[in-house]
Amino acid sequence: MARTVPLKNVRNIGIMAHIDAGKTTTSERILFYSGKVHKIGEVHDGATQLDWMVQERERGITITSAATSFMWRDHQVSLIDTPGHVDFTVEVERSLRVLDGAVALYCAVGGVEPQSETVWRQSEKYGVPKIAFVNKMDRTGAEFFRVLQEMKDHLEANAVPLVIPIGAEENFVGVVDLVKMKAITFDEASQGQKMIESDIPAELVEEAQKWRQNLIEKAAETDDALLEKYLGGGELSVEEIMAAIRKATIARAMVPVFCGSSFKNKGVQLILNAVVDYLPSPLDIPPVICAQEKEANQRMADDSAPFAAMAFKIMSDKHMGKLTYIRIYSGTLKQGEAVYNITRDKTQRVGRLLRMHANKQEPLDQAYAGEIVAVVGFGDTKTGDTLCNEDHPIHLMAITFPAPVVSISIKPESQAANEKLSEALYRLADEDPTFTVGFDAETSETIISGMGELHLEIIVDRLKREFGVAATVGRPEVAYRETCTATVEQEGKYIKQSGGRGQYGHCRIRLEPNAKGAGFEFINEIVGGRIPQNFIPSVEKGVIKAMQAGPFAGYPVVDVKVTLFDGSYHEVDSSDIAFQEAGRIAFKEAFQKAAPQLLEPVMDVEVVTPEEFMGPVTGSIAQRRGRIETMEQKGNQKVISGFVPLSEMFGYANHLRTLTQGRAGFSMEFEHYEAVPFALAEEIRKKRIEQNKVR
Repeated sequence: MARTVPLKNVRNIGIMAHIDAGKTTTSERILFYSGKVHKIGEVHDGATQLDWMVQERERGITITSAATSFMWRDHQVSLIDTPGHVDFTVEVERSLRVLDGAVALYCAVGGVEPQSETVWRQSEKYGVPKIAFVNKMDRTGAEFFRVLQEMKDHLEANAVPLVIPIGAEENFVGVVDLVKMKAITFDEASQGQKMIESDIPAELVEEAQKWRQNLIEKAAETDDALLEKYLGGGELSVEEIMAAIRKATIARAMVPVFCGSSFKNKGVQLILNAVVDYLPSPLDIPPVICAQEKEANQRMADDSAPFAAMAFKIMSDKHMGKLTYIRIYSGTLKQGEAVYNITRDKTQRVGRLLRMHANKQEPLDQAYAGEIVAVVGFGDTKTGDTLCNEDHPIHLMAITFPAPVVSISIKPESQAANEKLSEALYRLADEDPTFTVGFDAETSETIISGMGELHLEIIVDRLKREFGVAATVGRPEVAYRETCTATVEQEGKYIKQSGGRGQYGHCRIRLEPNAKGAGFEFINEIVGGRIPQNFIPSVEKGVIKAMQAGPFAGYPVVDVKVTLFDGSYHEVDSSDIAFQEAGRIAFKEAFQKAAPQLLEPVMDVEVVTPEEFMGPVTGSIAQRRGRIETMEQKGNQKVISGFVPLSEMFGYANHLRTLTQGRAGFSMEFEHYEAVPFALAEEIRKKRIEQNKVR
C-alpha cells in the first residue's frame, strides 16, 4: 500500500504542561474537531479517550503518554498527550525525543508553573520547536499578558502573540487574529466547531494594531527580504507573514502564542491550524544526529532511504503482549520484515504493525518515514534502542532518564504469588526506565524504586489490577547515596591456601573524591607489569561490587575516583576472582578511612498559598530543614520556592492541607544530592544497621 499523505503534510506533535493546565481536555477537543471522535470526553466524567487507564480516570490525571493520529486540513497529525505530574516525567522525556514539534500549554491563572519549566527545558534539550496556548481564559484571575511576560522572564522564550483575547474571565468570548486582523468568536450551539469571523471591536482596534506591528517585526527578523520590504514601508501579505512565522518557529527563534478555553470550546481549532501552518514536518527538521561523531551517515526523512527508527516506549498489552512504540526516521517498515536492533546486537521480526489510538489499534501492512507506530514482536527491545537495516547501521542519540529517588520494600500477600510478583515487576520495569527493581541481600527483601510516592502508589495499584498480585509495601525510603571527602591510599590482599591451587590477589589503590555529579572514575597507573593487564579489569569489578552497598551505611557510593597504582601477583595462584576480592577489600577499607559522607536527594519545592497563610507555610518549610529561595506575588496568591530534603517531604500534602484549610497546593521535583548533617547521618546509619540486624 503506497503512502497516502505526502511527507510534507505529516506532523508529529506533543502537548506538554504543568499538571491541571488542561492538556487532556485540549487533546479531547482536538479529537472531536478533527472528527476522530463524535463525542467530547470529559476528564471529570472519567470518559476521556486518551486517559484510558483505570487509575487515570479515577484520579483525573494523565499517568502514561497516549498516542493517537488524525487528519486536519489534509495533514496527518500524530499527537502524544503527556503527563504533567513530575513523578511521570519519563513519559515527557521520551515523547519529546521523537517529536518534531510541541504545543506548550499554560493556565491563564497559574501561568508558568514549575513543571512547565521542566518540560520546557526537556524540549529545548532535544531542539523541539513550539507553539504556546494560554488555556482557561474563562477562569477568575485569568491574565493573558501576564502569562506572556512570564514565558519571556522564566523560560527566556521569544513569545509572540498571534492573537489577543476579547474579554477575560466570565466575559471571555473570543480572540483577535493578528495575522488576518479579524475578530473570531465560537458558536456555542455547535460546541465551538463553527468559528465566526467579524470586524475587530472598536475598543480593541488600537491594541490589535500595536500587537500586529510587534508580530510583523518579530517575524521579519528571521527573513532579510521581508525585513527590507517592511522597513521600506511595503505592505506585507498574509501569506508572507505566515511564511515568516513558520520559518522563525521552526528555527526556534519564535514561539507563537494563542489563547482560549478548551473546556468552553474556544480557540482549539486555531491551535490545530497553527500546528499545520507553523510546526515542522519531518522534512523541515535537521537529520537525526548519530551518537558516534565518526559516523557520517546522517539520515533525512525519506521513504527510499535505509530504515532507521527509535523505540521510545514499551507497553504490556494483555491481548497482544509486548508493544514497542517506534518513531521511523527514514525508510519503510513492512509486516513480517526482519529488523536489526543495533543497541542490543539482535535481529527481530515484525509480528504485527499497528497505528495506535490510545489503547486501541489499527492494523497496518506498512509504515513510512516520519510515522509513529507500534510493533508486536520486538521482545528484546528496550526504551531508547536504535532499530535499523543491518546493511546500513546507524546509532541514534539515546534518551537519558533521571535516577529514581524513592524506594519501598514489597512482598506478595501470599508466598505462592512470589513468582507472579517478580514477573509483573520486571514487566513494569521494562515499560518504565525510571522504575527499578532490586533485591537487598542483607534483608532478603525486594526493593522497588521510582520518582515519587505517587509513582510507586500507581505501580502497586497496577500490580493488583492488571497482574492480579496483591502486595504489601514498606514505608517509603529515601534513596541515599554515599561518597568520600578525603584522599586515602590502601592495600587490599586476598590470599587463600587450602590444598592444591590457592588464590592470590594483591593491589594498592588511591581513593579520592570526584567532582559533584561526575560519578565513578577508575584510573590504571600500573607500570612494569606489577599486575598483569588481564587482572586490572578484575580490580575495577571488585571496586564496583563494593560500591553497590557502601561501607558507611549500605547505600550506593557515587562521585569517587579510584586509582590502581601498585600490587603483585602469583604465577599460579592469581585469578580473576582473587583480584576482584582484593579490589573489594581495598575499597571497603579505604572508604572507611576517607571521611565518608551520606548524601540525600534535595527537592525543588514550590508552594502556592493565599497570603494569609504565608507565615505558617514558610514555618513548615523551615521545620523540614528547608531553605526558602524566593517569595513572589502571583495574582492574589503567594508563591514560595525553596529546597527541602526529600526525607522531610513525606506526608507534606496532608500537613499543608491542614495548615491552610485546603487552600494551598505544592509541587516538587528532584534538584540535586547534598550532604546530610553529621548528627542526622549517624542516626540514619545506626537505624539502617539495626534494621538489617532485626531482619
